[in-house]
Amino acid sequence: MGNRLMMAAIAMMALCNPGFAQSAEQYPSKPIRVVIAQVPGGTADTVLRMYAHRMGEMLGQTIVVDNRGASGVGGLTALQLVANANPDGYTLLLAVPSLTFTPALVKDMPLDVEKDFIPITLLNRESYLVAVNPGLTANTVKEFAALAKAKPGFINAGSGNFGSGTHLVTMQFLDAVGVREHTTFVPYKGVALAFVDAMAGRVQATVSSIVSAWPHVKSGKMRALAVTGARRSEGLPDTPTVAEQGFAGFEATAWNGLLAPAKTPSSRIDKIGTTAAQAAQSPEIRDKLRVMGSEAVGSTPAEFKRMIGVEVLRWRQLVKKLGIASQ
Repeated sequence: MGNRLMMAAIAMMALCNPGFAQSAEQYPSKPIRVVIAQVPGGTADTVLRMYAHRMGEMLGQTIVVDNRGASGVGGLTALQLVANANPDGYTLLLAVPSLTFTPALVKDMPLDVEKDFIPITLLNRESYLVAVNPGLTANTVKEFAALAKAKPGFINAGSGNFGSGTHLVTMQFLDAVGVREHTTFVPYKGVALAFVDAMAGRVQATVSSIVSAWPHVKSGKMRALAVTGARRSEGLPDTPTVAEQGFAGFEATAWNGLLAPAKTPSSRIDKIGTTAAQAAQSPEIRDKLRVMGSEAVGSTPAEFKRMIGVEVLRWRQLVKKLGIASQ
């Protein structure tokens, strides 16, 4: 009789508290979908698929990558899809830096990125790379700045389109080295197109992910000038940071992380986060990311939440300072 009463009590708790029912069942018991605002083949997509494969093996369930393309400014359509999804741990978001600067660029933001999502883990991070046409007579950031000031309007800097991470980091870089008013920013639909013009000499500098620029640097068609992170990249150990070239405090990184809709049970957040952290320690993922000029992380939810808060504030201040128009 005692067991029957206990089972009845558990059933009543499950009926009255859906969160209890979710935590009581085995998780995951079906495939997990991760939405990404990028077409297949991009850097973020590549990183996600690495983790999805390894984590799927560890969890015993398939992790399905749901590519949504460039869905709205800063991937806003994808953000809304996940924010409005059932908070059961089966629909997650692959977050990229646009998550933290879109609030500063969109006038009527339809959601709050710090309240409508629960950070799970930071998967990886990497520096951007400032690269120049090899014919440019500047081998350091200081020489680049001096040339831009001596010949106003001569240097064109190309990157991704308005509102992209490379756009904002390019503007951050030009402002930090004091040449924003002496150079012309040229937006492209994709960084690959910027490289075409940079190698032809139509633009003199680009800012992109290391993995995007590396083939052109390796071939000698572009020259690495600086990495934007706080420390040098393992993949480009001879390329100094912007900060160590006389611009102390400068830092900008690209990153990818997992988010869940608000109200997702903490037990499921912890399960995914712990699994991702373990995957980040695997030689398979660490080595592949290192080749891409990236670093595996696997942070705690609290660490990732703190980072997002800092980034949201930083980009809001920078966008206001630079006078970049909202959309």
